[in-house]
Amino acid sequence: MDQNLPDAGRPTPAPGPARARHRAAVAPGPAGSPGPEGFPAPADPAGPRGPGGTRASAGAEAPTVTPAPAGAGEAEREAGLKRMKLLATGLLVVMAVVFVVAFALQERYPWLAYVRAAAEGGMVGALADWFAVTALFRHPMGLKIPHTAIIPRKKDTIGESLGTFVQENFLAGDVAREKLEGLRVADRTGAWLRRRPNAERVAREVSATAEGILDALDDVLVRDVLAGLVQRHMVEPDWSPTLSTVLGKVVAERHHDRVVDLVVTRTGDWVARNPEFFLHSVRRRSPQWVPEVVDQLLAERIHAEALKYLASVRDEPRHELRRSVDQWLEELVRDMREDPATRARVEQTKRELFDDPRMREWAGQAWATTKDALLVQLRNPASDLHLAMVAALQDLGGRLQEDRALADRVDGWASDAAQHLARAYGPEIVGVIGETIQRWDGRQASRTIELYMGKDLQYIRINGSIVGALAGLAIFTVAHAVFG
Repeated sequence: MDQNLPDAGRPTPAPGPARARHRAAVAPGPAGSPGPEGFPAPADPAGPRGPGGTRASAGAEAPTVTPAPAGAGEAEREAGLKRMKLLATGLLVVMAVVFVVAFALQERYPWLAYVRAAAEGGMVGALADWFAVTALFRHPMGLKIPHTAIIPRKKDTIGESLGTFVQENFLAGDVAREKLEGLRVADRTGAWLRRRPNAERVAREVSATAEGILDALDDVLVRDVLAGLVQRHMVEPDWSPTLSTVLGKVVAERHHDRVVDLVVTRTGDWVARNPEFFLHSVRRRSPQWVPEVVDQLLAERIHAEALKYLASVRDEPRHELRRSVDQWLEELVRDMREDPATRARVEQTKRELFDDPRMREWAGQAWATTKDALLVQLRNPASDLHLAMVAALQDLGGRLQEDRALADRVDGWASDAAQHLARAYGPEIVGVIGETIQRWDGRQASRTIELYMGKDLQYIRINGSIVGALAGLAIFTVAHAVFG
């Protein structure tokens, strides 16, 4: 029940199924704009709008609709509003009780006169502010006192004023540009993108868009394009110069050392785990007359020497085996650049590779496989592609904050775009605001606004009680001091 004193006895009707469906209704907008269930709204029968959303000609009265429900947090807001009303009303009741007690006993205890004056002032402040807050949303105590129930009665005027305010302070081209220039869009966007939850949200939206594009592409056309690209960029060019350059860079920067390290480490691990392999190998090759103990000693010796050799290869950067690998790779790079026979073998291997029927079959399925893989990656928020997009977006956020030149360019683009949009669509937006509020049901609109603002407005009542008590005490003290 509403705790706003005298009219608190009027319960707010619970929204039933019919009201829920009524709340979900969306007022028709301009022709072609989305309407209920996502279908285009019909043309407005009342005729075109003039500036500010007013009608150019009179027509049928627009149907009254309710504003959108407060959302999933409506119950929490209503509970919070009730708690604040109870607190404010409880403070008024406390002031009244204190006043009665102090008034009854002030003759016996003169100091209670000060308490009575404070309580009296607190009650006056609480009642005045209760009236002011309640008058915004309804008639206090149901009495149609002038200038009460302001929101239900003046919602159309509020809508027009709100539209004018938005037009003059946000949607004027120069105003929009000036405000955006002061907002530092790039810096704020960068700070927003650097937070991982925000980057993940953008990545999900990009993934959904890319998924729609992939579904819309013609698979046959894409396969033909890919086949032409493979023929032109992979089959026709000579591979030897490119391979020699890449391999030469690998050798020069010693990236192959990682491969050698991996092979040596894995080989050493296998040798360490399989000493019996050496014993079986020695026994198979040893004459029958050699005692088994000799075979075992020999196998253990070979096993230990193998581990020792692999450890030296792993630990010595200039080991003879590593130098042999370096020499072999350098010779291969030189032969692919200068030796016609080596280059011919590379080209022959390439032709055999692409002429293989299995390779042709793979080429025919390349697009379908790639598309399916991309769709799987796009649909999985834990995929490598999604994580890479998140990392890239976070990196972009960092650049927007740290690269001043990039930030200035982005700010300029945002200001120009906002100025264009404000000039082109500002009047339409203002018209939508005014018309939407005009179509709202007054009482339900008042209730919705109260859910959002009423909790804070109850602090006015609480502050009124406190300030009134202090004012009453101060006035009584001064009067008592002056007049006795």
